[in-house]
Amino acid sequence: MTRSIPSRHSARNRREAFTLLELLIVLAILGVIAAMVVPNLLGTQKKANIQVTESSIHGLEQALKLYAVGNGGEYPNGGQEALEVLTSTTDAEGNQVEPQLPEIPKDAWGQPLLYEYPSSKTGNNQPAIWSSGPNRSDEQGGGDDVTNWSEA
Repeated sequence: MTRSIPSRHSARNRREAFTLLELLIVLAILGVIAAMVVPNLLGTQKKANIQVTESSIHGLEQALKLYAVGNGGEYPNGGQEALEVLTSTTDAEGNQVEPQLPEIPKDAWGQPLLYEYPSSKTGNNQPAIWSSGPNRSDEQGGGDDVTNWSEA
């Protein structure tokens, strides 16, 4: 009487692989997790970019205050081009000086910060500094622009 013994190799091979159904279930679970996590990450990134831009604006304000201390309490007059005095290596008399900033700061979206002094935007004797925000469109401090003044 001959008895049929199942091959050890064929039984092992069947248990070492995943079935198509198991793979589809895992993919479905990963898809559900991704659908829940991705929107939260995108919102967090936007908030982080706004906070980075607010920090850049604050840093520029501090550099402008230092400039004003050395220049009779006066901020640079004008628009965006007035900020070039902060990166200048010579003063008004032509003497070599250390620049206030190595370069004009940019916002988190790679756009230069915008400047205006004197300004009607701030409502006091402070310069207006703002970023064009996530849409990269200058709305003069409105819309999604990030500013150093509050809308009241």
